Amino acid sequence: MTPTSDTQVVEIMGRNWLVNALFTAGIEVARPERDKGIDLIAYIDTENRFGAVPIQMKASSAHSFSVSRKYSSFAFSNNSFLNVYVCNLQAEGATETYALTQTETVSVAEEMGWTQTSSWLDKGYYRTGKFSQKLETLLIPYRMTTEKWQQRILEIINHGTH
Repeated sequence: MTPTSDTQVVEIMGRNWLVNALFTAGIEVARPERDKGIDLIAYIDTENRFGAVPIQMKASSAHSFSVSRKYSSFAFSNNSFLNVYVCNLQAEGATETYALTQTETVSVAEEMGWTQTSSWLDKGYYRTGKFSQKLETLLIPYRMTTEKWQQRILEIINHGTH
C-alpha cells in the first residue's frame, strides 16, 4: 500500500498541506479537539480584529470533489463555513486547493446537475473523482493561492452570516 492509497495518510497529508498554505498566507490555525464536522479553524488575530472561519477539509491523492447536504444544517450557516478541497496530493508540485462556502459548493453541484441524481436526492451526497472541463471552469474562482487565502478568509469573516 502506497501512502497515497491509505485514506488516513491522505487526510493527514492534506491537513498538513492546508495548514502550511494558511500559515504561509499569514493566517493562524486551530484544530478542534473533537471531530464534529470541522477539521480546522482558520483565524486572523491582530491588534484591531479577530475573526474565525470553520473549515471542513477533503483531501485526495488525485482530483476529487464532493458535496454533502449535512453541512447546510450547521448552526453557523452556509456562508461562514468553508469546504476546502486539497487535491492531487500524489503528484509533487501539482497539489491544488479550492475553498468554497457551502452555498457555493451546492451551486457548483447544481450547475453540474448533481443535485438531480439519486445519490443527492436519496442520500444528500455526491462525489466525483474526475474533473471535467466544466467542473474545472466552475472551480477556477475558488482555486487558492498564497495571495488569495487572506482575501478569502477576510471575505468570509466580513460577509458571512454568523
